[in-house]
Amino acid sequence: MNNTLDFKEANILVIGDIMLDRYWHGDTSRISPEAAVPIVHIRKIEERPGGAANVALNISALGGNVKLLGFVGDDIEANQLEQTLQNSNIECHFSRTPELPTINKLRIVSRGQQMIRLDFEEKFHHDNTQLQELTGIYQSHLDNTDIVILSDYGKGTLTDMQNLIQLARSKDIPVLVDPKSRDFSIYAGATLITPNLEEFEAVAGSCQSEDDLVQKAEQLRQTHDFFAILVTRGEHGMSLISEGNPPLHLPAKAREVYDVTGAGDTVIATLGTALAAGCGLDDAVTLANTAAGIVVRKLGAATVSPAELRRAMQRQQQTPEAGILTEEQLLEEVQDAKARGEKIVMTNGCFDILHAGHITYLEQAKALGHRLIVAVNDDASVIKLKGPTRPINSLPQRMLVLAALRDIDWVVPFSEETPARLIEAISPDILVKGGDYEINAIAGADFVMQQGGEVIIIPFVEGFSTTSMVEKIKN
Repeated sequence: MNNTLDFKEANILVIGDIMLDRYWHGDTSRISPEAAVPIVHIRKIEERPGGAANVALNISALGGNVKLLGFVGDDIEANQLEQTLQNSNIECHFSRTPELPTINKLRIVSRGQQMIRLDFEEKFHHDNTQLQELTGIYQSHLDNTDIVILSDYGKGTLTDMQNLIQLARSKDIPVLVDPKSRDFSIYAGATLITPNLEEFEAVAGSCQSEDDLVQKAEQLRQTHDFFAILVTRGEHGMSLISEGNPPLHLPAKAREVYDVTGAGDTVIATLGTALAAGCGLDDAVTLANTAAGIVVRKLGAATVSPAELRRAMQRQQQTPEAGILTEEQLLEEVQDAKARGEKIVMTNGCFDILHAGHITYLEQAKALGHRLIVAVNDDASVIKLKGPTRPINSLPQRMLVLAALRDIDWVVPFSEETPARLIEAISPDILVKGGDYEINAIAGADFVMQQGGEVIIIPFVEGFSTTSMVEKIKN
């Protein structure tokens, strides 16, 4: 899997039911004297894109290029949606229907819990002229599209489902569908559909086991000419059944679930974006599963950033290699960490033969902040510093040992005589050096202090040095 998670080349076309989600947040401390209901003192009002618009917003948050098509009313809500989406670099093509309102849902939230939801909607009934205009816009964008996503909430936008699917498939463009109908035949020919377990069982019947689910999914897949069915199963994760491949069952990644609103939107958006960026199906599903685990820990219809996804994937790997980064990867991680307010500590050295003195030094360095970066001299620079008999251990070996230590977050190599350029690129909050250096003799110290950072010298533990260990071995 591509750990850089670069989705900038992904082009996705989303068409479906567009909504506006409203959240009124407030405090509840008393019961109304008029009726046995709580009084909510509204403190904050939020408005977010929902339905197909939330799918598009998730794609944009991941860095993909997205166009959104659908029906809306000719009202203030549609204007708010369009402005919000355009601010997120989403190209909108709204077909406005003056006689019907833009679908919007109002949620009253107190202390993180939804108290009531009020829906303002009418199912869209559009004439053939509107439908043909929207289909024409859809067709005109297919040549510059990698993936089509049909976001069906059963609100009337996707009445011409088969035509949309066949137009895309005629150009060999994969079609992903988030289904709402209990009649899966209307999605026939789609590449992949993503029902949740309740939606799946409403069509296939109750599933008593994973084997039962797989058997019923395979039957539906063949009946309706799907390449794959991805069943999202809440706390049980998700299951992928695809043509010619063994079933893939992934456990849920969320330890805490605050709100499942919009989780299906995040799943299909991440899946589509990853596929459009060149990921294989299994890897794309793994990313979608991870994204779902992130988004359900947020309140309301939310999105996931590449940084959040990257961190979650690295935590799941839990191997020393995950901490060994290129300079480009490291700079992305540092940017994310700084955005979270974390203090960055950096040190450097050869770390040829690791000993107790190194361990003590690195523990003390990590205690100074939240993240510890260790920049390691490559083999050629070690030879320049230590002579032709060094290093004893090659660069990959030295980095692997360092990355396995609990106090080190990231290990990065450098080839210059000093790490001054790398230090300037990272701009750590604290630069640490071990030994009896003078601060003005430490590479990068002047820059760090000019940026408002600190330079700290930690004395080495007496009696330990790589040179003395090498001599002892020789003797």
